[in-house]
Amino acid sequence: MKPIITTATRCAALLAALLQGCSLMPSYDRPAAPVPAQFPAQPAAADDAAPAADLGWHDLFVDEKLRELIRLALANNRDLRVAALNIEKARALYRVQRAASLPTVNASASGSGSRLAADQSGTGNAMVTHSYSAGVGFSAYELDLFGRVRSLNEQALQTFFAREETRRSAHISLVAEVASAYLALAADQDRLRLARETLRVQGESYALTRRSAEVGVASELTVRQAQTSVETARGDVADYTAQVAQDRNALALLLGTEVPERCLPAGLGDVTTAVFGGRDTLPVGLPSTVLQRRPDVLAAERQLQAANANIGAARAAFYPRIALTASAGYGSTQLDQLFKDGHGVWSFVPQVTLPIFDGGANRADLAGARVDRDIALAQYEQSIQTAFREVADALAVRATIDDRLGAQQALVEASGASLQLSEARFQRGVDSYLNVLDSQRTLYAAQQTLIGVRLNRASNLVTLYKVLGGGWSERTGGGS
Repeated sequence: MKPIITTATRCAALLAALLQGCSLMPSYDRPAAPVPAQFPAQPAAADDAAPAADLGWHDLFVDEKLRELIRLALANNRDLRVAALNIEKARALYRVQRAASLPTVNASASGSGSRLAADQSGTGNAMVTHSYSAGVGFSAYELDLFGRVRSLNEQALQTFFAREETRRSAHISLVAEVASAYLALAADQDRLRLARETLRVQGESYALTRRSAEVGVASELTVRQAQTSVETARGDVADYTAQVAQDRNALALLLGTEVPERCLPAGLGDVTTAVFGGRDTLPVGLPSTVLQRRPDVLAAERQLQAANANIGAARAAFYPRIALTASAGYGSTQLDQLFKDGHGVWSFVPQVTLPIFDGGANRADLAGARVDRDIALAQYEQSIQTAFREVADALAVRATIDDRLGAQQALVEASGASLQLSEARFQRGVDSYLNVLDSQRTLYAAQQTLIGVRLNRASNLVTLYKVLGGGWSERTGGGS
């Protein structure tokens, strides 16, 4: 009795193993990151500082106007909406593929009638026949003994995960783009304000010079030189007025709706305090942990895993495929007798397909799957290298931006003092008005450049936040 039980147990275990099947997918190991172990020019950070990827954008941007704009963008931006819909599409495709793992059961009922002519019936009389059937069954259900269906399921699942990471990347980029557009609008408003102030001052100087020329104190050349400054400032006012309007249009496109007047920035000013609450730097961390948390890098890795799973499906094509078709139900020539005893019918049609000769199609499919995996690997490594460069570039700018800002502020002060001296020498008749004009232009250019450097300093912190993977969470340690 005992040997019979043991044999039955072994047969049951063998049958379970066959039904479970095996997998021909290559094992996946995360490739080593092809970048240095440290970022260059990495600033020091507190030991307890939260990683930039975990820092909520609400905690980085303290300006309530900017916070409201980011919320509007996350709710209305069309690109982000498309990314979210792509996730739903990928989820649906995965569910369709996963359904292939289970048999599709259908209920069916049919009836037919036919009439044979007298010379066709064999009896010399016309004949009418009827046939009715009803049953339940499944068709061409594949026993996944070699993991083909499971490999395709894994591929669809990883593709779905990649779409999720792509949506996260779009979310992070949108937060950074709104902040950058907000800062650019503030800077251009400052440039416009400076151009208008310059036009006012130059206009007053031009009017004074004309009156001096009328009484013979100033020459016509001096008048025309003063006029060039006025017209230059007038042109700059027109240019920056258009630029401010374009900045508002760009911000409205990001928001997906009109920009509320209450959310417009007053000016760039001291952006470190107004926008970032005095925050001057962000913790960076190691490339091995930072870059592999970025959603674009994770999306590339998911695509690599999907390509790796597809190799398993291509390998399984070399092995037999077993498909089962079965049905059970009732059949009768009379409808009122269909469900009576003795009218039961069933069919069972197993089918085994063994590839013998396909002209090399299966080998070509396998070779193509391996090439796709290698392409995905190269794209994954490139995504890491691109991410490393973006962080390194942002850190390089961060390392020198304070020196640039200090030098530009000193240049503005020196240009202002030079203008005062030039005006004094001109009024005393020592120098011509051309020197005053040059000093005015130098000061104006230095002031415009100072606004640009301040914008670069603020935008660099936004860029660093983005390339380190920050912007997904609204609050530090919380969800989106």
